[in-house]
Amino acid sequence: MGTNKCVLVVDDSRLSRIMITSIVQGSFPEWTVHEASNGQEAIDVARANQIDYVTLDLNMPLMNGLEAAPELLELNPDVKIALLTANIQSSTQEQVKKLGIAFIPKPISGDKILAFLG
Repeated sequence: MGTNKCVLVVDDSRLSRIMITSIVQGSFPEWTVHEASNGQEAIDVARANQIDYVTLDLNMPLMNGLEAAPELLELNPDVKIALLTANIQSSTQEQVKKLGIAFIPKPISGDKILAFLG
């Protein structure tokens, strides 16, 4: 890839953050990866950095993924966001669709993450 990108991995599970970070860095070693453990931290990181991609867990303390996504889009309308969740209820998918973000069902896999980054 010609340009270096910046990815923000947001999940309250440290293991999930490690998995996603290793997937990104394994395929794009020149990219920068930031991590956050909840939606509020994600917004703080996005304010301080130019973020290209965000993987966002749904269920997190303080601020969940669906609450954080609109604020992240307001900070950077060009950011690409994917909501990662095991909650595949139609109401959740409707909210994702309204926000215009991607939906990635858990469990996390390299193929799903790389397809989003593709």
